[in-house]
Amino acid sequence: MSLVIKICGLKAPEALDAALSVGADMVGFVFFAPSPRNISFQTARALGQRVRGRAQKVALFVDPSDRELAASIEALEPEMLQLHGTEAPDRVAMIRERFGLPVMKALPIAQRSDLAAIKLYETVADRLIFDARAPREATRPGGLGQSFDWRLLENLNTRVPFMLSGGLDVENVAQALRITAAPGLDVSSGVERSPGEKDPEKIRAFIAAARRIASELNVASAANPKFARSGGKGGCELRVQKRH
Repeated sequence: MSLVIKICGLKAPEALDAALSVGADMVGFVFFAPSPRNISFQTARALGQRVRGRAQKVALFVDPSDRELAASIEALEPEMLQLHGTEAPDRVAMIRERFGLPVMKALPIAQRSDLAAIKLYETVADRLIFDARAPREATRPGGLGQSFDWRLLENLNTRVPFMLSGGLDVENVAQALRITAAPGLDVSSGVERSPGEKDPEKIRAFIAAARRIASELNVASAANPKFARSGGKGGCELRVQKRH
């Protein structure tokens, strides 16, 4: 697999530089006030200029208005928009057309029936991202350090690429990839010291671990086509985590 890695919720130059230095494919910036990772337009402009084409910039929103989208896009100049709220398929399509940018739509997952939403969104979004469904009392829909039952994604086929998110860290990323064969990973709280404060060393360690297991799975797939069809998932014991 050609693994796409996204480090999301970046706020500080040091963390951004760490992600870029070890080859993050995407860097995410949050425009949602209740999040501890929310950034101002001024910060977005400064960090966006720092990227200098070394990774795709992704702007994350939760049920945004057109005005919010326009202001954030003007500041960051992203290559992709991520919608992490309850945006309906027609709203996703409208945003994609109006702003002329690819859109990644987050889908909350807790049980197998949640996968039914894939058919509604894979025709209007350029990429999907599967995150753990937030508890009812949560003030934000993601970035909570929770994972879901990854076995729900076994042998999953989608019309557009997808990313796995929620509760990922350096300790469980190998297991996550073996179970899901996800073509993309999105990590935020798993590379932080505290909510909103990224740890450059954790970023480097996570990307190194993810690249290493992806390489191992590629070698195994080349040697054994049956392994490739199964996603290399044989014998894995699920470990669902919640990080505080």
